Amino acid sequence: MKRLLLLSSAALISLPHAAIAQTDESAAEAPSHADAALARFFEDYDEAELEYNPLSKAFRGIRDEDYGQWGDFDDAAAVAGNARQLIARDEIRARFGEADLNEQSQLSLRLFDAVTERSNAAHQFRHNQYVFDQMNGAHSQLPAIMINIHRVSSVADAEAYISRLEGLGPVIDQLIVEAERRAENGVIPPDWVFPYVLSDSRNVITGAPFTEGDDTPLFADLQTKVNALDIDQEQKDDLIARGRTALIESVGPAYQRLIAMLERHQAVAPTDDGIWRLDDGAEYYAERLRYYTTIDLTADQIHAIGLEQVARIHGEMRGIMEQVGFEGTLQEFFVHLRTSDEFFYPTREAYLEDANAMIAAMRERLPEYFGRLPQADIVVQPVEAFREQSAGKAFYQSPTPDGSRPGTYYVNLFNLRDMSRTELEALAYHEAVPGHHLQRAIQVETEDIPPFRRFGGFTSYTEGWGLYSEELGKDMGGYEDPYSDFGRLGMELWRACRLVVDTGIHHMRWSREQAIAYLQENTPNPEGDIRKAIERYVVYPGQATAYMIGKLKIMELRQRAMDTLGDDFDWAGFHDAVLLPGPVPLDMLEENIDAWIASVQTGD
Repeated sequence: MKRLLLLSSAALISLPHAAIAQTDESAAEAPSHADAALARFFEDYDEAELEYNPLSKAFRGIRDEDYGQWGDFDDAAAVAGNARQLIARDEIRARFGEADLNEQSQLSLRLFDAVTERSNAAHQFRHNQYVFDQMNGAHSQLPAIMINIHRVSSVADAEAYISRLEGLGPVIDQLIVEAERRAENGVIPPDWVFPYVLSDSRNVITGAPFTEGDDTPLFADLQTKVNALDIDQEQKDDLIARGRTALIESVGPAYQRLIAMLERHQAVAPTDDGIWRLDDGAEYYAERLRYYTTIDLTADQIHAIGLEQVARIHGEMRGIMEQVGFEGTLQEFFVHLRTSDEFFYPTREAYLEDANAMIAAMRERLPEYFGRLPQADIVVQPVEAFREQSAGKAFYQSPTPDGSRPGTYYVNLFNLRDMSRTELEALAYHEAVPGHHLQRAIQVETEDIPPFRRFGGFTSYTEGWGLYSEELGKDMGGYEDPYSDFGRLGMELWRACRLVVDTGIHHMRWSREQAIAYLQENTPNPEGDIRKAIERYVVYPGQATAYMIGKLKIMELRQRAMDTLGDDFDWAGFHDAVLLPGPVPLDMLEENIDAWIASVQTGD
């Protein structure tokens, strides 16, 4: 939802002016009072901002009078949200900049400032983002929210579901207006994007109640949720009938308008792939790299880091080739892994069974390496059929703070030949445990940090942790099969290659075909996996660079701690020092770890 929510009413958080007006005495409060006042400030502005963003409430499991609303998705709402955030930042600076705060409060103060600066920089380039593409966009994300996030356990929840169906058409129309405005300025996705988006859009309205055939995803979901309620059949029939009407009168016509617009844009879509083609493309890409990595590295520097890491990992891969007795070149081994049936699952059920078993085994090892463990459960779920053709290969959805929805590891099983058996273990560690589920569940369950820290994030931290977790799995006793260990290296190689191809596409003006060829030459991944990944990087500039940059920093800091502390190094202590403060930019992560090292040395 990161890209989608840039168009919603909430940039992140805010506080109405009346709520933030305070007396001058607050700046001179005693430390404990100042810390409490800052904490209350963060709580108050979070509550106020939630009123602008019903979707944030839904993701947190909040069901109130706004449960049936979407919020505003037009540009005016984005401008207002950014302005509110800047006002809140200035108020915090004025009130607490000179206050005597404890370390956690000081970190929160600095973090909010960093979040605001980062968000405001992104806001200046918001019109360069594609409104609808195969990775991001309301056409697929909002139906997915209805299916996966909008829970129905009462008649009121069902009424809210129907209200959201009624409101889905106006939201799509708002985004159509914004997409048309951007198209007038040349911001249109490359031509190959449109078949994906058109297919996903048509899938939403193909079938009952719009056409003959099976129920559409939303109509099927509505019926399943309503029929599970403990109410009489007449009430169920009425709710389903009203939902059917909302689909026909609101959703269907809006999607038809969307499809018509997409077809018009497809006719004039560019064939160049990188954002260098935009008038301010170079500045935009520099902002994207800073946004995702949180540090100042040029595109050329990132490209060079990628080439260096690719060479290192290729060397480690050749060692495993020798171990398994393969005779031939590394590229020939890649072809062997891409084409041999033994490296792929015959059924979805077999893949899911092994993924669940791998996660269960890793969960048993967690107490040896972590002091704090999540309370929320983790489930593995296939990506829904209506969007699996265009969705990424795997992703994670955080649990709700109240435990009403578990953490969910989504795996895309649309084409099993794109999901190598050798990668299953590393992928499970990345998305589930000790990766995203452990990190993000702990984050949302930590109640003594401000909401913007509990529910926000920095990609280089979060995805850096995910990639770090893949290698941590080896430290924890995983990858007993050398082919799985090769799969781990393959996934690390994948992230190293991202540094090369992302900068290649958006800075060095590579075509999609050039980038695909680079991955085919340098990675063992199947062709379909490669093509889908490059298409993701084209429409999501900069994001893919955060993984390796973040992982390298975490590994650097862990090695520093090991070298400095020697026998006093403690895995659980190090991991808690990384995770318990929540997501931070990489420079602040380094400060946190240095402080932890110092505390171990002094025995504090």
